[in-house]
Amino acid sequence: MIPLQDKRLFLLDMDGTIYLDEQLFDGTKDFLHYVRKIGGKYLFLTNNSSRSVDAYIQKMQRLQIAAVKDDFFTSVDALIVDLQQYDPNRLYYGFGTASFCAQLRQAGYRITDRPEPEVDCLLCGFDTELTFQKLEDACILLNRGVEFIATNPDWVCPTWYGSVPDCGSVCEMLTRATGRKPRFIGKPKPDMALLAIERFGFSREQTLLIGDRIYTDIACGVNAGIDTAFVLSGEGVMEDIERYHVTPTYHFENIRELLNAIGDAI
Repeated sequence: MIPLQDKRLFLLDMDGTIYLDEQLFDGTKDFLHYVRKIGGKYLFLTNNSSRSVDAYIQKMQRLQIAAVKDDFFTSVDALIVDLQQYDPNRLYYGFGTASFCAQLRQAGYRITDRPEPEVDCLLCGFDTELTFQKLEDACILLNRGVEFIATNPDWVCPTWYGSVPDCGSVCEMLTRATGRKPRFIGKPKPDMALLAIERFGFSREQTLLIGDRIYTDIACGVNAGIDTAFVLSGEGVMEDIERYHVTPTYHFENIRELLNAIGDAI
């Protein structure tokens, strides 16, 4: 483990870590400025598959943060990489938002919204446009025996009024109904973090993953063999460390406290 002030690649979760809905957390802008000042790199690493990178860029603009496509890596990006192992002509059922399905189509995959006989895989994301028809279609397909892949196991997504069911909760509902469990792609699997490290050429020792969920964000970092900073500004609480048996390298109240800790060490 190298000191915080020597870290150069910062993998940042978004919801609950740097903002909540349209509220940017205190310290976020200063932290991003610090990373640029030291010649480092930050990457927004999110399990949220409901919106495209273009939508995230627009959101950052509303929050007065300049961002480009290379600043993001989502669970949809990780899913697209994972699907490269299969026949390119395979037909998938897209259980997710219109944006989720559009991203997969743009990557060259065949996506349908009907439980056609040719479908042999169900792709499930965080669906803010969920309908009962989709649930019924998914059950038809899963009972038929198609493969079941999901972007992320998050139980909830934080909002200004509390939490809403995320992809993990919907998948649990489908599992209860059909007895089928998905193969999850995003955090806590290490792939997103390792792909980010490979993309930017930093070492694992130079990398710090920052997030508000022990069972996805911090577990991802632990599984990837990199240091982690658990922030208590979102879903997670300190009791989660014992509950999930995952121990972060550091823990802070929020990103401002993390930045202060780096400043104190310089």
